[in-house]
Amino acid sequence: MTTPTRRPQLNKVPEVTVYFWIIKILATTVGETCADYLNMTLGWGLTNTTYVMAALLLAALAIQFGVRRYVPWVYWLAVTTISVVGTLITDNLTDHLGVPLQTTTTVFAVALVAVFGVWFACERTLSIHTIHTARREAFYWLAILVTFALGTAAGDLIAEQFALGYRTSMLLFAAVIALIAVAHRVVGLDAVVAFWAAYVMTRPLGASIGDLLSAPRADGGVGLGATWTSVVFLAGIIGLVAYLTVTRKDVTPSAVAA
Repeated sequence: MTTPTRRPQLNKVPEVTVYFWIIKILATTVGETCADYLNMTLGWGLTNTTYVMAALLLAALAIQFGVRRYVPWVYWLAVTTISVVGTLITDNLTDHLGVPLQTTTTVFAVALVAVFGVWFACERTLSIHTIHTARREAFYWLAILVTFALGTAAGDLIAEQFALGYRTSMLLFAAVIALIAVAHRVVGLDAVVAFWAAYVMTRPLGASIGDLLSAPRADGGVGLGATWTSVVFLAGIIGLVAYLTVTRKDVTPSAVAA
C-alpha cells in the first residue's frame, strides 16, 4: 500500500508589491498609535496592554500557522498585532526597566543578525518567496517581531537624540527607504538585503507618521489624536486587504497556478 504523502503548503506570505508596502506602513503606524491608545487613552497601562496584545498576537499566529496558503486577512492581522507587540517590547524595556535606547537598539540589531544567521544556516535562504514550511515561517515571524522592536528603538533613539520633530523624522526615514530602493535598482543591492533593510525602516517611518497625525498641534502634530489616527489607518488596512482578497493581486504566481 502506498503511504499518502503530505501535500506541501503554498507560500504563506504575499508578493512584494506596492500594496504590500502601503499596508505595511499603515500597520506600523497603527502599531504606534494603537499602543498609545490602549496604554494611555483607555488607561490600561503598559503592562495590561502588553498582556492583551501578546495574547491577541498568539491567537493571530495560531491562525496564520494553521492555514496552508497565504490568506490576506489572516496574514495582515498577524502583522498588525505583531507591530503593536514589537512597539510594546521596546516601550517596556525603556519605560519600565530603564534600558537606554542605545542599548535596546544595539541588542535588537544583534538579535536580528542572529535570527538571520540561524535562519540561513538552517534553510540556506532568507527569501520571503519560499516561506512554505513551518520552520521557515517560524523564522520569518521571529525576524518580523525583532524588526518591529528594532525599528521602534532606533526610531525613538534618532527622534530623541537629534530632536528632529515629526515631519523631519518622517522625511528622513522616507529618504532612507528611497535610497535603499535606488541601491537595489541602480547599484544592484541584493534583493533580500534590500527588502529586510526597507522592512526595518518602515517601522520608524510609520511611527513618525502616527506621531505627526496624533500629536497635539502645540507639539508639532496635526492633532487627530491616537483614537482617530488608529481608526483611519485600520480602515485603510481593512479596505486594502478586502481589495486584495477579491483581486488576488498580491498572491505569488505559484499560488495562483495551484
